[in-house]
Amino acid sequence: MNFDALQRRVERAERLVEGRSEEARGQWHILKDAWRQGWTPLRIVVAGGVTGFLVGRSEPLRALTGARWLQMVGSISGMIASLQAAAAAEQAEDAAESAEETAADAQAQSGDDSGYVEEPLVDERFDEDPVTAIQPRPAEAATELSER
Repeated sequence: MNFDALQRRVERAERLVEGRSEEARGQWHILKDAWRQGWTPLRIVVAGGVTGFLVGRSEPLRALTGARWLQMVGSISGMIASLQAAAAAEQAEDAAESAEETAADAQAQSGDDSGYVEEPLVDERFDEDPVTAIQPRPAEAATELSER
């Protein structure tokens, strides 16, 4: 065979592969659509019932002894507690946002531009209290720990 014949043969094979891949894509889309349309509510319920029956027949709960039950209950209660904590945190965040919005609305309505009262960083009464230095006992001094 000469080079031109080989080149034509390769081009023909490439076109054939392209055509087959297009055909496979089309068939895949048809199969996907038929699969989705085939899952009616009745079929879903029947499939769930059959699956539940098969799982129940395999008796997976016989492997759960007393200690395993406690471990499972502890795991589930921990999961529920973390979900409740996440929900509470989200509610608190929403409440804080609504409080900020309400405060901003009230401030806008009152016309007050100051926003907040600035508090001192150090309490002045703290500076007035006398500081008395007490020598640590010998045992405390040796260990560099003081209980006072």
